[in-house]
Amino acid sequence: MRGEPRATARETVFVTISAPRPLLSTFMATIKPAAPNVDHTDATVRTKRTRGGPKGLRITDVAAQAGVSPITVSRVFNNPESVAPETLERVRQVVQKLGYVPNRLAGGLSSARSRLIAAIVPTVSHSLFSETIQVFSETMSRAGYEVLLALSGYSASNEESLLDAVLSRRPEGVLLTGVAHTDSLRERLRNVGIPVVETWDMTDTPIDMLVGFSHYRIGAAVAGHFLERGVRRPALISANDARALARRAGFRERLAQAGIEDVPEELVAPPSSVAVGKRALPQLIARAKDIDAVFCGSDLLAIGALGAARQLGLNVPSQLAICGFGDLEFSTETIPQLTTVRVEGTRIGVNAARFLLDRLSGETHVGERRALDVGFTIVPREST
Repeated sequence: MRGEPRATARETVFVTISAPRPLLSTFMATIKPAAPNVDHTDATVRTKRTRGGPKGLRITDVAAQAGVSPITVSRVFNNPESVAPETLERVRQVVQKLGYVPNRLAGGLSSARSRLIAAIVPTVSHSLFSETIQVFSETMSRAGYEVLLALSGYSASNEESLLDAVLSRRPEGVLLTGVAHTDSLRERLRNVGIPVVETWDMTDTPIDMLVGFSHYRIGAAVAGHFLERGVRRPALISANDARALARRAGFRERLAQAGIEDVPEELVAPPSSVAVGKRALPQLIARAKDIDAVFCGSDLLAIGALGAARQLGLNVPSQLAICGFGDLEFSTETIPQLTTVRVEGTRIGVNAARFLLDRLSGETHVGERRALDVGFTIVPREST
């Protein structure tokens, strides 16, 4: 996806993800829904839509044509895992043929359940977050839930505004990215009485449940990796969001323990990009010509730095070692191949969904702290 989807105080971006499919196609289909596949030869189906689909069409009509009970049709929408695969496919074919749309609002009012899970993430343009949301939404969908995706754009104030909007839709659970939230947001989520899972970070004081890893430890590990390779003058190119700054802190403190106090750095506003990294390295070198290694806060910044090093006539890694973060798909396609830090985004998504589902099913209780550190791996390649 090109560009950077954002949500600001004036523009709220929501995406409803309700079935396993590629994230990009889900995003676009939600913005511009396709017309239902209605068989216009069926005299019982009319084009005028009501809350239950075409005028006069009810769940009993779907059940009759599929040869099942109305409760089975309801389970197809609300708990598909409980329906036999052959029956599930037969009912879905009838639903598609008739163009039937369930009245989820009425169902939610009668049962006090919305079947919605709200997920607030900075962006889906980076595969780091998109793979987590993809597997999270697929896991929740198989359990009969829909994921309402809101994009905060790396802003704490946007995150709080989005929370107001998503809570008005009565979600049954909330997924958040990171642990650096405003005090008021943390307090409100503790009081709202629904499960909350924070992701992509670690803290000793989670709001409720937590699946992530330590950004501080990543920074310290990269510094150790540089030191093992004899680096004497390391530097840093990083975004200035909370998680990137935690990696920065770990990086600088590990170097300080080794007696390296002066660490040149270039801090940039998120989101990261190749172009930003390509501009940042020459600016960094202009102030510190003797640097011999750079830790970049993302693979995109690192790839930009690789391009800038080539233009400046610097050999990587003999003159300048470069390490990224994220292990993006194309990090093995660079010349030289990029050393980076790998985090299992799919593992975060699966476990975040399982934590929520356990809570929603009553297997765990509000206040029962659950935290999982998925860890990380430094992937050494040619650039260091």
